[in-house]
Amino acid sequence: MSRAQATSESAEFSRLHDAVNTGDAEVISKTIDEVVAPDLLFHAPVPTGVTGVQALKQVWTVLLRAFPDLHVAVEDVIAEGDKVVFRNTVTGTHLGEYRDLPPTGRPVRYDEIFIMRFAGGRIAEIWGVVDVYSQMRQLGMISGGSS
Repeated sequence: MSRAQATSESAEFSRLHDAVNTGDAEVISKTIDEVVAPDLLFHAPVPTGVTGVQALKQVWTVLLRAFPDLHVAVEDVIAEGDKVVFRNTVTGTHLGEYRDLPPTGRPVRYDEIFIMRFAGGRIAEIWGVVDVYSQMRQLGMISGGSS
């Protein structure tokens, strides 16, 4: 990957990241349409029954309804070839229904890693690993404490 290509791809991700942290589902959806390929391949634990761009949009709709103050902090970025890896820390407060759990008011903090493959300057494929166990434990959905 050339330095210019890496910069361009980082800029596209930055646009998406900035949109996510607005907490505005409409801004996020519009930005997804602009930076994500329409035929996105999305490999992540998404219990929505939809795929691609619609699955990505649905993830953000669900997360923002449950955690309206959701914030994603990028901790590490590694670029190689046509892929960029992001290690993030996610924080928020559980103020809406999530996975059939009524709001608890509890704060959550969990880690995630996403690999994004770019094609034609857009995000074409995403692989995601999210620490759902930690998230669920902090919400009291499974035993193991609240930290």
